[in-house]
Formats: sequence, C-alpha cells, structure tokens
Amino acid sequence: MKTLKILLGLSIVLFVFTTCSDDDIDDEKPEIDLTISGAFPLNCDTLYFGETFTLKMLFTDNAELGSYNIDIHNNFNHHSHTTEITECTMDEAKEAVNAYVSIDDYDIPEGLDAYEVSEEITIPDSDSDGEFDEGDYHFFISLVDKEGWSVQKGLSIKILRR
Repeated sequence: MKTLKILLGLSIVLFVFTTCSDDDIDDEKPEIDLTISGAFPLNCDTLYFGETFTLKMLFTDNAELGSYNIDIHNNFNHHSHTTEITECTMDEAKEAVNAYVSIDDYDIPEGLDAYEVSEEITIPDSDSDGEFDEGDYHFFISLVDKEGWSVQKGLSIKILRR
C-alpha cells in the first residue's frame, strides 16, 4: 500500500511537470505598425474640424490581439508623451477655451494576430460650448493583446479649420 501511494504521488508530480509548459505563456507586447502604405495619421499630420479621416495602421501580436483605444486631447501646454523621434512645429503655448477631447475604445475581431485598421473617424467642428480650439493635439493609440500586454504610440498632430 505504501509503495502504491508513493507511485501515485510520483505519477501526479510527473503529470503536473510534463503538462505545464512555459511555451504557452504569451510574454510579448503587441506592435503598432505605422510604416504600412497609406498609414494615417502620422506624427506631425494635420486633421481638420468638421471632416472625416480614415485611421489606417497595422496591429500585430505573436498570439492574439484584443482591443485598441484612441485618445485625442489638446497639447496646448506642450506636455509630452510622444513616442516618435520627429519633432513637430508647435504653436505658442496657450490656455484651452474649448479644446476637443475624444476617447474611444474599439474591439478587434477574435482570433486575429494581425489586423489592419481602416476606421473612419469624424472630428466635429463644435459642441454645445461653441467651436473647438484649433492647435496642437496628441493622438494617442493604445493596443492591448488578449493576455493584457499593451503598447502605446503617441503622435503629435494639429487640428485646424480649412
């Protein structure tokens, strides 16, 4: 009986060590690729109030993508969280009167390890407080994979009126 318990115990330990593998652990961040043909917006690009643009970029992951978020907010005080090397020409620092702000979440279809975004986004001209302030803005993209790893791209853009 004692030998049977020892063999059973060893069998369980052997089973646990052979079935649990680190090979299944996703420990890589996803990637945001802005080098694809027609990628938009890029650092230092201009968007226009009252117009629609097509967001275009490629998201990839070693296992499975999850979702992404777009955050557009003013950079009138010249704060920085850009991830790009290129420096853009900035307007003079100013106080916001009615700055445009947009934070939107988007799902990526399940089971994909690559997804080319082609999302139409409209920048409204105004809200109930009047026309939005023109000037320097940040276009911040956050991409999350199914395991929760995330990567961000911070782009400096301008939003103006034509």
